[in-house]
Amino acid sequence: MTNILVTGGAGYIGSHACKALKAAGYTPVTFDNLETGWRDAVKFGPFEQGDLLDRARLDEVFAKYAPAAVMHFAALSQVGEAMKLPGKYWRNNVAGSLNLIEAAVAAGCLDVVFSSTCATYGDHDNVVLDEDTPQLPLNAYGASKRTIEDMLRDFEASDGLSAVIFRYFNVAGADPQAEVGEFHQPETHLIPLMLDAIDGKRDALTVHGKDYDTPDGTCIRDYVHVCDLVDAHVLGLKWLEDGKGSRVFNLGTGTGFSVMEVIEQSRAVTNRTVPYDIGPRRAGDATKLVSGSTRAEAELGWTPHRSTMNQMIADAWRWHQSGHYDT
Repeated sequence: MTNILVTGGAGYIGSHACKALKAAGYTPVTFDNLETGWRDAVKFGPFEQGDLLDRARLDEVFAKYAPAAVMHFAALSQVGEAMKLPGKYWRNNVAGSLNLIEAAVAAGCLDVVFSSTCATYGDHDNVVLDEDTPQLPLNAYGASKRTIEDMLRDFEASDGLSAVIFRYFNVAGADPQAEVGEFHQPETHLIPLMLDAIDGKRDALTVHGKDYDTPDGTCIRDYVHVCDLVDAHVLGLKWLEDGKGSRVFNLGTGTGFSVMEVIEQSRAVTNRTVPYDIGPRRAGDATKLVSGSTRAEAELGWTPHRSTMNQMIADAWRWHQSGHYDT
């Protein structure tokens, strides 16, 4: 079977991508330093521990597996930390990605599927976002991802590399079979934090700001189920295999939910109350991020089948109750 190198394959989205790749007939080769990923999440193909900042280690892995393509998920991604420690994000995300791209080009692996983010757009008031919206990131996380996109375009011009770039919105949910799921230390994502609060694993969920210019005062985000998201990545891989060249796609549903709406829907799914407190805004948070693009549907044939809020919470709750990688 065809080998695909999956950086960050021990993480939340990467592990789901590995499962989807295996189901599609590929062999996912996980490359991960396990700083934020989990060894127990690597279940669907070989594992190679290493860091993107270690070029020699990357060269070894490319030589060993001769992957046909790279799916690049590995990155630091906490907005709050990125505001406080921008150098960490520039060093890890940008320098690491440069190492990866140069190693791939040297090995003749010229197809890359890149995990970017809607955070590259920044905060555009009352605008639904498509692929042509100006990229004005508010923090080093979004800025680092935008820079990697530019880097990929430069290597396309110099070496013939082709990249499918996915800018996606808030990823949620978990594998319906609960083989893999979402678990971070520290946890920063809304739905797992909310489920921890429901389950008594934390005293309360902190809602970061209730004075935004939205109907209920809390931030609005477009949520996409992780399984729908990784299905798009497999379609992106096939796009490159078919020689269709580089392309950018937003991945979102076009529907926004406020933090308070997510809390309310979680009550309906779990039949439990969500304890929460109102805290200050987090620096770097945009008011509203919602996709206005239909490009992925029109060109890739991608349809998000599981991306209703109730389904995302239900799948995440099933995973939450099944046990985590540290248990």
